[in-house]
Amino acid sequence: MHRRLAVGLSASALALATTVATATAADAAPADKPQVLASWTQTSASSYHLWAAARSNQSAWSAYGFDWSTDYCSSSPDNPFGFPFSTSCARHDFGYRNYKAAGTFDANKSRLDSALYEDLKRVCVTYSGATKSACDSTAWTYYQAVKVFG
Repeated sequence: MHRRLAVGLSASALALATTVATATAADAAPADKPQVLASWTQTSASSYHLWAAARSNQSAWSAYGFDWSTDYCSSSPDNPFGFPFSTSCARHDFGYRNYKAAGTFDANKSRLDSALYEDLKRVCVTYSGATKSACDSTAWTYYQAVKVFG
């Protein structure tokens, strides 16, 4: 009787292990996740637009398990002096959260902070005169804050 019980338990353990292995393989992110993450967190406008398009269609990227959560500009105003910085801050959060989860944050932080600054400057280019100067100064301040405290 002990032998039959042991064989039955072994078969059950094998079935459970197979189920867990199958579920884990199904839950694994696609192999190109690091490349996709990198392509969405560069300093270029095209990188920003790729990320924004993906953000608008997050379900298409669900297999990758990206963290899309954001607190926008954290404790700073999301739209200081009326400058719409919130989406730039959301992309910055995306980079921070996902590189931290991947365990490669330190190697990417400087580029992520630079990407934020480039995104903010792209917001400011839509203004002129004193308003543009104020926007540029605010962008520089946000960049310096994340560089030091981010």
